Amino acid sequence: MGVSHISNRSENKSERWSRRGVLTVLGVVPAAVLTGCSGSAGAAETSSSSGASATASAKAAKVPTVTVLPADGTKKAGFTTPVEVSVTDGTLATVKVTGNDGSTLAGTFNAAKTKWTSSKNPYSGTKYTVAAQAQGAAAKTATFTTKSPGETFVGYFTPEANSTSGVGMPVSINFTHAVKDRAAVQKAITVTAEPAVEVVGHWFSDTRLDFRPETYWAAGTKITLSLRLKDVEGQDGIYGIQSKDVTFHIGREQISTVDLSSKEMVVKRDGKTLATYPVSGGNAQHTTWSGIMVISERFKQTRMESSTVGLGDEYDISDVPHAQRLTTSGTFVHGNYWASTSVFGNENTSHGCVGLHDAKGANDSSVAGYKFYDSSMLGDVVIVKNSGEKTVAADNGLNGWNLSWANWKAGSAV
Repeated sequence: MGVSHISNRSENKSERWSRRGVLTVLGVVPAAVLTGCSGSAGAAETSSSSGASATASAKAAKVPTVTVLPADGTKKAGFTTPVEVSVTDGTLATVKVTGNDGSTLAGTFNAAKTKWTSSKNPYSGTKYTVAAQAQGAAAKTATFTTKSPGETFVGYFTPEANSTSGVGMPVSINFTHAVKDRAAVQKAITVTAEPAVEVVGHWFSDTRLDFRPETYWAAGTKITLSLRLKDVEGQDGIYGIQSKDVTFHIGREQISTVDLSSKEMVVKRDGKTLATYPVSGGNAQHTTWSGIMVISERFKQTRMESSTVGLGDEYDISDVPHAQRLTTSGTFVHGNYWASTSVFGNENTSHGCVGLHDAKGANDSSVAGYKFYDSSMLGDVVIVKNSGEKTVAADNGLNGWNLSWANWKAGSAV
């Protein structure tokens, strides 16, 4: 470098330099130039070393900062968004979120492990403790409490928990508030069967959701209803509050077929004929619904008034024996002690119910009404044909079996 510099100067002022002078300069200058370069490199090295040391010290001085959302101490935190834990100037090692109800919130880290997000939202009305630790730093603890929802809804279900029912019993849920977001609510409810079978939900209205398989349940099936409705928004500002599992059982298979042309009922148990009874159905003015019906209520004795089914004051019987409900609209299969024995098997004389010969007081075990009641349970199937009436509506009682599988599935929101 030094030689080139002198060469340039000699080109500009050659008349002022002799050859010897140039040689003399060439003999001296390189040492000075090299010395100068050596001094400059040393200074640069010292400056660089000093800067790196300062940067390392600055980095060493930074401590990871952990931030929790909702913030520590929040009293009425929202419950419709996930919990987030983030760190600056470091990476997260562990995060644990625990509710005062004993529940925990699982979550995942991002690729850089600078952020953790809960997989689900926190529950309402719950106090949470967040324990988070960054690599190489002390653990941080934060607490927050979520607010309670303003309005809530629940689903009342049939059958009862731990009960045993017939093969026709659907799982029917009635909600205390109309559901606007049917998909969100249905996704929060599952019905599973052992042995396994596809079970699908069908909305009959904004307040009723039923579940059933394609065909009747197999005898001996165990059914589990899982409700995960807590904090699910059924409609604006109205949230579910249930989080529970319920089990039901299916007993033996009993299917009874009522033919109102021949006026008899054939009862089959597990595919074999158990009994045949003479019956009387609805008369020409008050025909009995046809189709597949499921026993939804049972009474050893009950009062029946015509005014409750829109028939004025035609009858009022305080002690109808062995009554089993088939429709919400008032169709029963029941005992009848007030009609002549000769009516059964020969005439259809009722106001729409299916009647069997019975005795007043409901205690005579020798009569058909008693025997059929004694052999039945909730969820048993009763099929009525040749009644002269159209098929009962699927939502009139627990009678969704009258819908084809395709139509049933079309009523699902998921």
